[in-house]
Amino acid sequence: MKALAARRHDRRAPVVLLLLALLLTGALYAVLSPTTADAAPAGASADQVETGEKLFQANCATCHGPDATGRDDVPSLVGVGAAAVDFQVGTGRMPMQMNGPQAPAKPAQFDEEQIAALAAFVASLGPGPSIPTAEQVDPALGDPASGMALFRTNCAMCHNAVGAGGALSQGKWAPNLWETTPTHLYEAMVTGPQSMPVFNDATLTSDEKRDIIAYLDLQGDGAPGGLGLGSLGPVSEGLWAWVVGMGLLIGAAVWIGARSS
Repeated sequence: MKALAARRHDRRAPVVLLLLALLLTGALYAVLSPTTADAAPAGASADQVETGEKLFQANCATCHGPDATGRDDVPSLVGVGAAAVDFQVGTGRMPMQMNGPQAPAKPAQFDEEQIAALAAFVASLGPGPSIPTAEQVDPALGDPASGMALFRTNCAMCHNAVGAGGALSQGKWAPNLWETTPTHLYEAMVTGPQSMPVFNDATLTSDEKRDIIAYLDLQGDGAPGGLGLGSLGPVSEGLWAWVVGMGLLIGAAVWIGARSS
C-alpha cells in the first residue's frame, strides 16, 4: 500500500495525466467533428459539393483563394453560409467585373443549378446562414403594416422610406429594393452584404423579416397611396406641399387683392 501511495504522489503523475487528457480530447474531436460532407447543407449531395468546388476553383479562387480563406482585402468565405453565396452570385454581384467601392447588381453569370452547387460547396466549409424556405419569404403570409414600421426603423435611413434606395458615403449606395426577389431580400438581411448590417434572429425574427418583405412587395406594385412623387418620401411631399400649397395661397391673395381694388 505504501508503494502504491508513493507512485500516486510521483512528480511525473500530473504530466502523464495531462498527456492522457490531451490524447482523449484529440480522439474525441477526430470522431465527433464534422467532415466536409457532414457540414454540407441539408439536401446537398457529395456530387453537388464536388461540382461547386470545381466551379469555385475556376471562377472564385483567384480572389478568395483556393481554400476560400480570402487574401489581402478579399474576405474569407468560410462560415458565410449558403445564403451569402445565393445572394451574391444570384444577383450577379459576384464574380465582380472590376474592383470598386461596391459590387453592383447585374445579370447572373451562372444558372440556378450552378449557384446551388457553389452554395453547397461554400456551406460545406463551415456553418452559416442557409437559404430561406418558400414559407419564410412568402409576402402573402406577412403583415405589411408591421413591416412598414420595422422597415422605417431599421432600413429607411439608407434605403429610403419606401425602398427606393439612395447614396451613401465613399462612393457606395443603398440599392433600390423593388425588383429584388423575396429570397434575396431575406438573404441580404441575414448576411449583411456590402455596407449593410446583419439582422439576425435576435434583431429581427424570421416573421419580422417576412413582414418587411410583405411591405416592400406592396411598394414594388406601385405607390399604394396615389402619386409616387418620385418616391423620395417626406422631401418630395414637403416640396410638393410648399410649391402647390403656397402657390395657391399666393394666388388666392393676389386674386382677392385684385377684386378689392
